[in-house]
Amino acid sequence: MSFTVSLFISNLNVHNFIDELNKAFESRVRLGLMSLLVVQDEMDFARLKEALQLSDGNLASHMQALEKLGYIEVHKQFIGRKPNTQYAVTELGRNAFSAHLLSLEKLIKQMQS
Repeated sequence: MSFTVSLFISNLNVHNFIDELNKAFESRVRLGLMSLLVVQDEMDFARLKEALQLSDGNLASHMQALEKLGYIEVHKQFIGRKPNTQYAVTELGRNAFSAHLLSLEKLIKQMQS
């Protein structure tokens, strides 16, 4: 096999792995949010905001996008007189995020070989 054909096949494999990446997690913010929620199971708005150093609006818009996709669920409650919003990963979200990470791992391994 010639070098050109080998390089072409290698590039095809890379493109296949890139196509498997979930666009919902392309943002570093969403990647961070999902990473935290997968590990912590549930976190409130203030802790997520602090952990990722985000503004209220930025965090809210990313959480809304993930909720719309069904990747997270939102629980609103009051603690005393203060509103408290908790976020948790759904099974769909956990599976989508795991598949995304697996695709990233495949891409990295392909690039190393």
